[in-house]
Amino acid sequence: MLASMRNHKTNGIDTTDVIVVGGGVIGLAVARALSDQGITNIIVVERSLPGREASHAAGGMLAAQAEANENDVLFELSISSRELYPQWAAALLEETGIDVQLERTGTLYLAFTEEDEKESEQRLRWQSKKGLAVERLGRNAALELEPGISKHLRSALRFPMDVQVDNRHLITALVSSLSKRQIEIRKGTEVKSLRIEHGRIAGVETDSNTVLAPIVVVATGAWSSFLTDPDSRVPPVRIEPVRGQMLCLGPADRIRHVLYSPRGYIVPRRSGQVLAGSTSEHVGFCKDVTGGGIHSIMTNAIEIAPDVIRKAPLIDSWAGLRPRAEDGLPVIGGCIDVEGLYFATGHYRNGILLAPLTGNLIAEQMTTGIAPAMARSLSPDRFQAVSVS
Repeated sequence: MLASMRNHKTNGIDTTDVIVVGGGVIGLAVARALSDQGITNIIVVERSLPGREASHAAGGMLAAQAEANENDVLFELSISSRELYPQWAAALLEETGIDVQLERTGTLYLAFTEEDEKESEQRLRWQSKKGLAVERLGRNAALELEPGISKHLRSALRFPMDVQVDNRHLITALVSSLSKRQIEIRKGTEVKSLRIEHGRIAGVETDSNTVLAPIVVVATGAWSSFLTDPDSRVPPVRIEPVRGQMLCLGPADRIRHVLYSPRGYIVPRRSGQVLAGSTSEHVGFCKDVTGGGIHSIMTNAIEIAPDVIRKAPLIDSWAGLRPRAEDGLPVIGGCIDVEGLYFATGHYRNGILLAPLTGNLIAEQMTTGIAPAMARSLSPDRFQAVSVS
C-alpha cells in the first residue's frame, strides 16, 4: 500500500504518489480507477492535450463480438470490459453531468459475398455455443431494420450487446472527473526518461523538471517504446504505431445501428453525422490523411450503404496512431525487475473498449500487489528475452 503524500514541489522537483505517463483514454481511466481505490495524489503527464491522439481519432465502437475471429484472451477481455460500460457511463454522467452517449441499438455484421457469409456463420456458431447474444438475420429482416443497407446484402448477424460510445465525449467526461477529484493533468509536458534507482522506479524526468514517485504507469500508447531503455531493467515493450484514417460525413439519412462489414464500418452519431472507417497502415508516426485512404474508406462505406453515403457530404477527415504490441495483445501490469513500474498500453484497435477494464486491472494489482488472473498473460515481462545456456 502507498503511504499517501500530498503533491508538493521542492527545489523544482515535484513529489507525488503515482505518475501516469500519458493522458489518453487509458491513462485517464487508470488515474480514475486508482482514485476509486483511495489513491488521489496522482499526476497525469501528457505531452500534448488529453485524449488528442488515438483516443480522439477512434470510432467509439464497443464491438467485442463483431470484431472477434476467435475465442481468445483478447475476446475475453473485450467482453468483460464491454460489460462495465453501462455502469461506467452512468457514473461519469452522475459525477460530471457529461453524457458519453452510450448507444445501445447494437451492431449489424453484414455479409455481401459468399466468403462473408462463411465468416458470419463461423462467428454465429462459436459465439452461440458460448451463450452470447447473437442473431442471424436474413436479407429482408436486416433491410427492414436498416433500409439504407445495400440491396446486395446476402445476410447479417445482429449483435445487440455490441454498442457504441462517443469517444470524444468520453474523454471530456474523464478529464472533468479527474478535475473534480483534484487530480492534476500536466499538459504539454513530455516525459524524456524513467528514473530507476536500485531496481525500483523513482519517478520520471520531463522536459521541464523531475517528478518523483514510487509508482509510475506508462500509458503512452504508440509512443511507449521510447521509455524502454535497453540498458536498464525495463522489459523491451515494443509498440508499433498503426495509422487509421477516418471520415466524417453528414448530415446523413438516419441509421440506427453500427453497420460493420469485413472491409469497413459506419458509425451513426446522435448529431446525424456518420463516421466511416478505417485503414490499418504501417507508416511509422505519419498521421497524414491520404487520397488513397479516403478512396478506400469511401469504397467500403458505399458497399455497406450506398444511398446514405453518396448523399452525405464529407465534412471532416483525420488519422490516428493505434498502438500495437508485437503479439497483438495489450500490455497491462507491473514489471518483475523494476518495482513500482507498470504498463497500460498496446491496446491497438480496442483502447476505448478496454479502458474501464484496464483501469480496474492496474488498480487491483497496484493495491493488492497481485496481478489479477485475467491480466497475467498481459504482463510486460512476457517480452523479456530468454537466455539460452
